[in-house]
Amino acid sequence: MSPSTPAALDAAVTKMQEAGVADVAVDVFRRAWTDLAEGRTGTLPEADITPVDELARLADLDPDADTGALARTAVVKLNGGLGTSMGMDRAKSLVPVREGHSFLELTIEQLRHARERSRARLPLVLMNSFRTREDSLEVLRRHPDLPVDGVDPDFLQSQEPKLLVEDLSPVSWPADPELEWCPPGHGDLYPSLLSSGMLDQLRSAGFRYAMVSNSDNVGAAPSAAIADWFAASGAPLAMEVCRRTAADRKGGHLAVRRADGQLVLREKAQTAAEDADAFADVDRHRYFNTNTLWLDLDQLTAVLDRTGGVLGLPLIRNEKHVDPTDPGSPRVVQIETAMGSAIEVFEGATAIEVPRSRFRPVKTTDDLLLLRSDAFELTEGAELRPTTEPLPLVTLGEHYTTLAAFESRFPHGVPSLRGASSLTVEGDWTFGQDVRVVGDAVLSATSGARPVPDGSTVGPSGVG
Repeated sequence: MSPSTPAALDAAVTKMQEAGVADVAVDVFRRAWTDLAEGRTGTLPEADITPVDELARLADLDPDADTGALARTAVVKLNGGLGTSMGMDRAKSLVPVREGHSFLELTIEQLRHARERSRARLPLVLMNSFRTREDSLEVLRRHPDLPVDGVDPDFLQSQEPKLLVEDLSPVSWPADPELEWCPPGHGDLYPSLLSSGMLDQLRSAGFRYAMVSNSDNVGAAPSAAIADWFAASGAPLAMEVCRRTAADRKGGHLAVRRADGQLVLREKAQTAAEDADAFADVDRHRYFNTNTLWLDLDQLTAVLDRTGGVLGLPLIRNEKHVDPTDPGSPRVVQIETAMGSAIEVFEGATAIEVPRSRFRPVKTTDDLLLLRSDAFELTEGAELRPTTEPLPLVTLGEHYTTLAAFESRFPHGVPSLRGASSLTVEGDWTFGQDVRVVGDAVLSATSGARPVPDGSTVGPSGVG
């Protein structure tokens, strides 16, 4: 625990107030800072939870469900991410994913397709950060058919000071003062909907529900079937979840709190060492959060009014350098919360099992390579459908970490993966045109840059 002081909190709060941060966001930060300073970790012992056995399933719902609920639904995309893990400094949603279309442009096409099928208005609303707003709104302006009367195209998530690891006081970085600030994680959705006026705006425009998802999840398209199911459930919040596999052992899972039967999310950071085996048991704890939520805006308003916008979500302590590109810059703590953890706050919250096709996030260039390849096809509705099962496992080495490095090593596009079980690239290889990957393919470490020739086949023995 850091030797923090009330003066450190006062300095951070003053900095937020002077920057014009909304009062409700300041209150949320004050609560989270206090939890962090007091060492609260929100540990969830295995003895206090039980597994979730069965849930409603999208596969069992009527694909031609009544579109009345969808007609009262707004689509909200969390668009504050910069893609820093891929070396980017602009909105991640603007990365080209497929046939020249970015995440955001695929979302727009999915929305259009859903509008045509359902006759629903389906407004698209972005939750932007102060660093993603301008570029993203420029893209939306190119599509004059998108706006819905009475609904703005975006609202801003809040910002908070990065805190010095030593004492949790706000960091000063004159070389680039913008880097003194960070977004509070996507749990900021709730106070930002309130403080921005977007929550009132949507309700005034006749929208009762919202479907919220990450902008980099190309699988999260509007669904009339889920909207109809959610409206009929009467729940304040529903989470889309998928079955965990061995590859998901390290990720959080859904559970039921014994004390009151409330659904909760347990992350690895909330798990005691003695419960590690139970946490990783994907047969015991079967479901993980896709970070796509459905919200009843009327019930959300009631909860936010009752709590003053401070939901008290479990905090995430994220330690980084104040300048992510400078490992010599001071170590700082970013206080974050997760949107999905609100499932434990809303009494009667529920969940629905969806197929992996609704969970197609891109967190690394490994994911991007797979989505760009012929292992997927782009449907008429702008959804990405697998052409082979199971999908090949892609593992790219250190030479492909950033988007710029990745693009430079695939100047003619990505190779064919339809015949591959896996692709592991350990060295610095630049791919030529019409390359095909088959079986469990490996490109070994190299002493320097090496080409994969045009028209070649990459297999278990390398380039053939």
